[in-house]
Amino acid sequence: MTHHGSRRHWNQGNGSSLSTTSGLLDVTAGNEIYSLTPFGQLLPPLRLLKQKEKIMSNIGTADIRTEDARVEFEQTSRDQTDLELEPITSEDEDYESAPSDYQITTYPADYTLEGLHQKWEKNEIVIPKFQRGFVWKQVQSSKLIESFLVGLPVPAVFLYSEHESQKYLVIDGQQRLKSVFYYFEGYPGSEERGTRKAFNLKGLHPKSPFHEKEYDELGERDQLRLKNAVLRAFIVRQLDPNDDTSMYHIFERLNTGGTVLANQEVRNCVYRGEFVSFLEEINALPNWRAILGKQEPDSRRKDIELLVRFFAMQEVGDYKKPMKDFLSRFMWKHKKPSKATLEDSRQLFEKTCNVIMTTLGQKPFHVRSGMNTAIFDAVMVAFSTHLTTHIPKDINARYKKLVESHDFNQYTRQKTTDVEIVRKRFHHASRELFGT
Repeated sequence: MTHHGSRRHWNQGNGSSLSTTSGLLDVTAGNEIYSLTPFGQLLPPLRLLKQKEKIMSNIGTADIRTEDARVEFEQTSRDQTDLELEPITSEDEDYESAPSDYQITTYPADYTLEGLHQKWEKNEIVIPKFQRGFVWKQVQSSKLIESFLVGLPVPAVFLYSEHESQKYLVIDGQQRLKSVFYYFEGYPGSEERGTRKAFNLKGLHPKSPFHEKEYDELGERDQLRLKNAVLRAFIVRQLDPNDDTSMYHIFERLNTGGTVLANQEVRNCVYRGEFVSFLEEINALPNWRAILGKQEPDSRRKDIELLVRFFAMQEVGDYKKPMKDFLSRFMWKHKKPSKATLEDSRQLFEKTCNVIMTTLGQKPFHVRSGMNTAIFDAVMVAFSTHLTTHIPKDINARYKKLVESHDFNQYTRQKTTDVEIVRKRFHHASRELFGT
């Protein structure tokens, strides 16, 4: 990764690149530069300068920023029922860290509208859950359809190609794509109160041959013209490393209606699957909620992120900084775990929580001012790896001695995501608690 002033740049293959400038994610295809705003809007080249100037003039708000600022946003917008975490500078810096080096290619692909609709029907095009819903008015959708029918240019869409599934995740273009799909299907939007109104083209000139017409009312020639109309798509594909983790960073920059997404909210959508469902399920376990000190789920999924951290740090020897990418890679690797793996994970976690509650009691990781995530990961993993051995009778006294020790205090307050500190912290906890 090279730095150019306020710009971060990722070298790509095939003459394409990704970079960030002033809160925008720039996608370069050939000689054209398109910028992805924090709102998920793709800006063509002629609009870049003015839009970037506008964004620069709004620096300081929560949803338009040159720096991440999600920690500050989450602190000021948290619910009273959310987790109370001890502020640790190194954890916050890791949480807002920039992506590592990737090789990403971006290339154009021309699809007929019929072909895109077929992919949609087969669930080969996916809209991430955190994106806003379909908000276009029927007039907006109608004019888009008319543009295809009369041959006017339509802005391209941007799609991310998942390496494993080969499905397309929509980066930008949801409103355009759904307008087309809904018109083919005859309804402008999803079902409301058990009914769906017909999709006839509104807002066109009264003398337009397409005025007020539904798809089935078009002539055969016009139906074929629409089905064969071409919409250009820019396909973003990660080449290296082979784990789709850049997808997380791309979608991390999207903004939904002014709500800045927390890291785990993005992960839950990007790495959707059985593992996410499993995490949501065990997040409700009574002893886990008692350890957290909160009965209600965290609105920003901080509790789910702690669960991921617990399971990921079982492989602490493989840990690499930053923590946020380590957790993302772990979720990517475990998107589709076997039933046996999920059952083993459930038993490991449930037994660990039971022993923690029996020996240390409620909120054991609230040592100073809120729950300390560094104490949490080291102690929870230490307990989980000693479930089959004898738990010392004086484990509570050992724990108090551990958290009061000078070394462990340093390991849980400074540079808590550095590789060396992480390994020292885990070794120290295991040795002081269990003598290993």
